[in-house]
Amino acid sequence: MEFVFLAAAAFLAGVIDAVAGGGGLVQVPALFSTYPNMSPATLIGTTKVASLAGTANAATRYARKVRIYWGATAPAMLAAFVMAMAGAWTLTKIPAEPLRKALPLVLLVLLIYTVAKKNLGAEHAPTLTGTRERVAALLAGAVIGFYDGAFGPGTGSFLMIVFVRVFGYDFLHASASAKVVNLATNLAALLLLASKGHIWWQLGLIMAAANVAGSQVGSKLALRHGSAFVRKVFIAVVSALILKTAYDAFLR
Repeated sequence: MEFVFLAAAAFLAGVIDAVAGGGGLVQVPALFSTYPNMSPATLIGTTKVASLAGTANAATRYARKVRIYWGATAPAMLAAFVMAMAGAWTLTKIPAEPLRKALPLVLLVLLIYTVAKKNLGAEHAPTLTGTRERVAALLAGAVIGFYDGAFGPGTGSFLMIVFVRVFGYDFLHASASAKVVNLATNLAALLLLASKGHIWWQLGLIMAAANVAGSQVGSKLALRHGSAFVRKVFIAVVSALILKTAYDAFLR
Protein backbone atom coordinates (compact mmCIF):
# COMPACT_ATOMS: atom_id res chain seq x y z
CA MET A 1 0.00 0.00 0.00
CA GLU A 2 2.88 2.36 0.68
CA PHE A 3 4.11 2.01 -2.91
CA VAL A 4 0.60 2.65 -4.30
CA PHE A 5 0.26 5.80 -2.21
CA LEU A 6 3.69 7.05 -3.26
CA ALA A 7 3.02 6.29 -6.93
CA ALA A 8 -0.15 8.40 -6.72
CA ALA A 9 1.83 11.21 -5.09
CA ALA A 10 4.45 10.98 -7.85
CA PHE A 11 1.75 11.20 -10.54
CA LEU A 12 0.28 14.34 -8.98
CA ALA A 13 3.78 15.79 -8.58
CA GLY A 14 4.44 15.16 -12.26
CA VAL A 15 1.31 17.06 -13.29
CA ILE A 16 2.12 20.02 -11.03
CA ASP A 17 5.80 20.10 -11.93
CA ALA A 18 5.16 20.08 -15.67
CA VAL A 19 2.87 23.10 -15.46
CA ALA A 20 4.27 25.35 -12.74
CA GLY A 21 7.00 23.58 -10.76
CA GLY A 22 6.67 22.62 -7.11
CA GLY A 23 6.02 18.91 -7.53
CA GLY A 24 8.68 18.17 -4.94
CA LEU A 25 6.37 19.57 -2.28
CA VAL A 26 4.09 16.61 -3.00
CA GLN A 27 6.69 13.88 -3.36
CA VAL A 28 9.05 14.81 -0.55
CA PRO A 29 6.48 15.10 2.28
CA ALA A 30 4.79 11.92 1.04
CA LEU A 31 8.06 10.00 1.36
CA PHE A 32 9.02 11.56 4.68
CA SER A 33 5.63 10.80 6.21
CA THR A 34 5.63 7.21 4.90
CA TYR A 35 9.18 6.39 6.01
CA PRO A 36 9.92 8.79 8.91
CA ASN A 37 12.88 6.77 10.19
CA MET A 38 14.76 6.56 6.92
CA SER A 39 17.78 8.78 6.17
CA PRO A 40 16.71 12.15 4.68
CA ALA A 41 19.46 11.83 2.07
CA THR A 42 18.04 8.48 0.93
CA LEU A 43 14.51 9.86 0.73
CA ILE A 44 15.62 12.94 -1.22
CA GLY A 45 17.78 10.74 -3.46
CA THR A 46 14.83 8.47 -4.20
CA THR A 47 12.65 11.44 -5.20
CA LYS A 48 15.37 12.50 -7.64
CA VAL A 49 14.88 9.28 -9.62
CA ALA A 50 11.21 10.16 -10.10
CA SER A 51 11.84 13.87 -10.64
CA LEU A 52 14.55 13.26 -13.23
CA ALA A 53 12.26 11.03 -15.29
CA GLY A 54 9.31 13.41 -15.13
CA THR A 55 11.36 16.52 -15.81
CA ALA A 56 13.12 14.89 -18.76
CA ASN A 57 9.75 14.03 -20.27
CA ALA A 58 8.37 17.54 -19.73
CA ALA A 59 11.53 19.21 -21.06
CA THR A 60 11.36 17.09 -24.21
CA ARG A 61 7.72 17.94 -24.82
CA TYR A 62 8.31 21.67 -24.26
CA ALA A 63 11.37 21.68 -26.54
CA ARG A 64 9.26 20.33 -29.41
CA LYS A 65 6.69 23.13 -29.12
CA VAL A 66 8.39 26.10 -27.43
CA ARG A 67 11.64 27.81 -28.37
CA ILE A 68 14.34 27.40 -25.72
CA TYR A 69 16.43 30.56 -25.37
CA TRP A 70 19.86 29.08 -24.73
CA GLY A 71 21.61 32.40 -24.03
CA ALA A 72 20.29 32.29 -20.47
CA THR A 73 19.23 28.66 -20.20
CA ALA A 74 22.59 27.05 -21.02
CA PRO A 75 24.72 29.00 -18.46
CA ALA A 76 22.04 28.50 -15.80
CA MET A 77 21.97 24.79 -16.61
CA LEU A 78 25.77 24.47 -16.29
CA ALA A 79 26.00 26.35 -12.99
CA ALA A 80 22.97 24.52 -11.61
CA PHE A 81 24.49 21.12 -12.40
CA VAL A 82 27.74 21.89 -10.60
CA MET A 83 26.11 23.48 -7.56
CA ALA A 84 23.36 20.87 -7.28
CA MET A 85 26.09 18.27 -6.89
CA ALA A 86 27.65 20.43 -4.16
CA GLY A 87 24.25 20.80 -2.51
CA ALA A 88 23.63 17.05 -2.59
CA TRP A 89 27.01 16.45 -0.96
CA THR A 90 26.06 18.98 1.73
CA LEU A 91 22.79 17.11 2.30
CA THR A 92 24.76 14.02 3.30
CA LYS A 93 26.64 16.05 5.93
CA ILE A 94 24.18 18.50 7.56
CA PRO A 95 20.43 18.63 8.39
CA ALA A 96 18.06 20.43 6.03
CA GLU A 97 15.99 21.94 8.87
CA PRO A 98 17.08 25.60 8.39
CA LEU A 99 16.12 25.47 4.72
CA ARG A 100 12.78 23.90 5.60
CA LYS A 101 11.92 26.78 7.95
CA ALA A 102 12.99 29.49 5.50
CA LEU A 103 11.10 28.04 2.52
CA PRO A 104 7.53 29.24 3.33
CA LEU A 105 8.77 32.79 3.93
CA VAL A 106 10.62 32.92 0.62
CA LEU A 107 7.60 31.47 -1.19
CA LEU A 108 5.33 34.09 0.41
CA VAL A 109 7.48 36.92 -0.94
CA LEU A 110 7.45 35.29 -4.37
CA LEU A 111 3.64 34.97 -4.31
CA ILE A 112 3.03 38.57 -3.21
CA TYR A 113 5.29 39.86 -5.96
CA THR A 114 3.65 37.71 -8.65
CA VAL A 115 0.10 38.69 -7.65
CA ALA A 116 1.00 42.39 -7.37
CA LYS A 117 2.55 42.43 -10.85
CA LYS A 118 -0.55 41.46 -12.83
CA ASN A 119 1.22 41.62 -16.20
CA LEU A 120 4.25 39.70 -15.00
CA GLY A 121 4.93 36.87 -17.43
CA ALA A 122 2.09 37.85 -19.77
CA GLU A 123 4.40 38.83 -22.62
CA HIS A 124 7.65 37.33 -23.82
CA ALA A 125 10.15 40.20 -23.98
CA PRO A 126 13.71 39.10 -23.02
CA THR A 127 15.48 41.95 -21.24
CA LEU A 128 19.13 40.85 -20.96
CA THR A 129 21.75 40.02 -23.58
CA GLY A 130 25.44 39.23 -23.79
CA THR A 131 27.59 39.23 -20.67
CA ARG A 132 24.84 40.52 -18.35
CA GLU A 133 22.57 37.69 -19.42
CA ARG A 134 25.27 35.04 -18.89
CA VAL A 135 26.33 36.39 -15.48
CA ALA A 136 22.74 36.58 -14.24
CA ALA A 137 22.09 33.05 -15.51
CA LEU A 138 25.21 31.66 -13.84
CA LEU A 139 24.33 33.27 -10.50
CA ALA A 140 20.71 32.16 -10.59
CA GLY A 141 21.64 28.65 -11.67
CA ALA A 142 24.26 28.36 -8.92
CA VAL A 143 21.99 29.48 -6.08
CA ILE A 144 18.93 27.48 -7.11
CA GLY A 145 21.03 24.49 -8.11
CA PHE A 146 22.63 24.30 -4.67
CA TYR A 147 19.20 24.54 -3.05
CA ASP A 148 17.82 21.75 -5.22
CA GLY A 149 20.70 19.46 -4.40
CA ALA A 150 20.49 20.15 -0.67
CA PHE A 151 16.71 20.04 -0.30
CA GLY A 152 14.74 20.63 -3.51
CA PRO A 153 11.00 21.30 -3.05
CA GLY A 154 9.84 24.38 -4.95
CA THR A 155 12.87 24.47 -7.27
CA GLY A 156 10.77 24.57 -10.42
CA SER A 157 8.75 27.50 -9.08
CA PHE A 158 11.90 29.43 -8.16
CA LEU A 159 13.37 28.83 -11.61
CA MET A 160 10.19 29.98 -13.31
CA ILE A 161 10.01 33.27 -11.42
CA VAL A 162 13.70 33.94 -12.18
CA PHE A 163 13.17 33.44 -15.91
CA VAL A 164 10.06 35.65 -15.79
CA ARG A 165 11.35 38.43 -13.55
CA VAL A 166 15.05 38.57 -14.37
CA PHE A 167 15.07 37.57 -18.03
CA GLY A 168 11.66 38.87 -19.15
CA TYR A 169 10.19 35.57 -20.35
CA ASP A 170 6.48 34.85 -20.41
CA PHE A 171 5.31 32.01 -18.18
CA LEU A 172 5.24 29.42 -20.97
CA HIS A 173 8.82 30.09 -22.13
CA ALA A 174 9.93 30.38 -18.49
CA SER A 175 8.40 26.99 -17.76
CA ALA A 176 10.24 25.45 -20.71
CA SER A 177 13.63 26.85 -19.63
CA ALA A 178 12.96 25.95 -16.00
CA LYS A 179 12.41 22.32 -16.99
CA VAL A 180 15.76 22.19 -18.80
CA VAL A 181 17.65 23.66 -15.84
CA ASN A 182 15.75 21.49 -13.37
CA LEU A 183 16.72 18.46 -15.44
CA ALA A 184 20.39 19.33 -14.83
CA THR A 185 19.91 19.78 -11.07
CA ASN A 186 18.04 16.49 -10.72
CA LEU A 187 20.69 14.61 -12.68
CA ALA A 188 23.56 16.10 -10.67
CA ALA A 189 21.93 15.37 -7.32
CA LEU A 190 21.02 11.86 -8.43
CA LEU A 191 24.58 11.08 -9.50
CA LEU A 192 26.06 12.31 -6.23
CA LEU A 193 23.52 10.62 -3.96
CA ALA A 194 23.71 7.37 -5.95
CA SER A 195 27.49 7.34 -5.52
CA LYS A 196 26.92 7.57 -1.75
CA GLY A 197 24.36 4.76 -1.76
CA HIS A 198 21.42 7.06 -0.97
CA ILE A 199 18.95 5.73 -3.56
CA TRP A 200 16.14 3.22 -3.01
CA TRP A 201 16.00 2.12 -6.64
CA GLN A 202 12.95 -0.15 -6.50
CA LEU A 203 10.70 2.56 -5.10
CA GLY A 204 12.37 5.30 -7.14
CA LEU A 205 11.67 3.56 -10.45
CA ILE A 206 8.01 2.95 -9.57
CA MET A 207 7.63 6.62 -8.69
CA ALA A 208 9.50 7.58 -11.87
CA ALA A 209 6.96 5.78 -14.07
CA ALA A 210 4.09 7.52 -12.26
CA ASN A 211 5.85 10.89 -12.45
CA VAL A 212 6.32 10.56 -16.22
CA ALA A 213 2.62 9.79 -16.64
CA GLY A 214 1.73 12.89 -14.65
CA SER A 215 4.24 14.95 -16.58
CA GLN A 216 2.59 13.96 -19.85
CA VAL A 217 -0.74 15.27 -18.59
CA GLY A 218 0.69 18.49 -17.12
CA SER A 219 2.84 19.51 -20.09
CA LYS A 220 -0.06 18.83 -22.49
CA LEU A 221 -2.30 21.16 -20.46
CA ALA A 222 0.35 23.90 -20.32
CA LEU A 223 1.08 23.78 -24.05
CA ARG A 224 -2.61 23.76 -24.93
CA HIS A 225 -3.68 26.66 -22.70
CA GLY A 226 -0.58 28.91 -22.78
CA SER A 227 0.99 31.46 -20.44
CA ALA A 228 -2.20 32.73 -18.79
CA PHE A 229 -3.06 29.20 -17.67
CA VAL A 230 0.49 28.55 -16.43
CA ARG A 231 0.40 31.80 -14.41
CA LYS A 232 -2.87 30.85 -12.71
CA VAL A 233 -1.60 27.38 -11.85
CA PHE A 234 1.69 28.87 -10.66
CA ILE A 235 -0.14 31.17 -8.21
CA ALA A 236 -2.35 28.31 -6.99
CA VAL A 237 0.61 25.97 -6.53
CA VAL A 238 2.75 28.52 -4.68
CA SER A 239 -0.20 29.38 -2.39
CA ALA A 240 -0.63 25.70 -1.55
CA LEU A 241 3.11 25.29 -1.04
CA ILE A 242 3.19 28.17 1.46
CA LEU A 243 0.51 26.52 3.58
CA LYS A 244 2.09 23.08 3.36
CA THR A 245 5.67 24.16 4.05
CA ALA A 246 4.63 26.47 6.90
CA TYR A 247 2.69 23.63 8.52
CA ASP A 248 5.59 21.18 8.12
CA ALA A 249 8.18 23.65 9.37
CA PHE A 250 6.40 25.27 12.31
CA LEU A 251 3.32 23.31 13.36
CA ARG A 252 4.00 19.60 12.80
